[in-house]
Amino acid sequence: MPTEKEVYAAHADQYERLILREDHENNIPAAVRKIKDFAGIDVVELGAGTGRLTRFLVREAASVAASDISHHMLSTARGLLPTGKNPNLTICAADMRHTPLAANCADLVIAGWSFCYLAVWGEKAWRETLKPGLREIERLIRPGGAVVLLENYGTGFEEPQPPVHLDPYFSYLKNAGFQHSWIRTDYKFRDLEEALELSNFFFGADLSAKVKENAWEILPECTGVLWKNY
Repeated sequence: MPTEKEVYAAHADQYERLILREDHENNIPAAVRKIKDFAGIDVVELGAGTGRLTRFLVREAASVAASDISHHMLSTARGLLPTGKNPNLTICAADMRHTPLAANCADLVIAGWSFCYLAVWGEKAWRETLKPGLREIERLIRPGGAVVLLENYGTGFEEPQPPVHLDPYFSYLKNAGFQHSWIRTDYKFRDLEEALELSNFFFGADLSAKVKENAWEILPECTGVLWKNY
């Protein structure tokens, strides 16, 4: 099982296989729209990866500026979402704490399963690492806009079981004025063989064993939705 850093540096193809199976009931767009309707507005996406969220945002938004620090992940995103066919899309490599985008350029800033790494990879200095990311969001957002962060609330669970190591991060955001809810974003795999392969690669032997025990071709997952209006 590779680390998150190893996935983002070298396993975009496997990552893309996984996310194509995620949220088979299409709950994510509805959850985002409930907070901020993205039709006809300007969106900034941080930590875009291979375009997990970009692909539905770009269909309706006036513009989407998607960034990620990983050139490897963005190379896949560019192949899947060529800007020639998506003239409202720009893609750039950038640290989400210091994007090259203009101030007050977004009605919606969104980050999916990525903003938390400012805290996780910041280790003991995680607050000092996280604060510039929040400041960058505030720089980008227009009055009346919103920020939406999607984070892991537990894979292999039907009810939220957020990873314990993220508890301080979630508490920090709530104290900073973020509201929160959760949705199901279950994976629907082609068959049990694929479910075992991808769950083992991304989530490890324990979860793969749980998939095998339950014969899960649909792997339950809970996703936290954290947002703040400006």
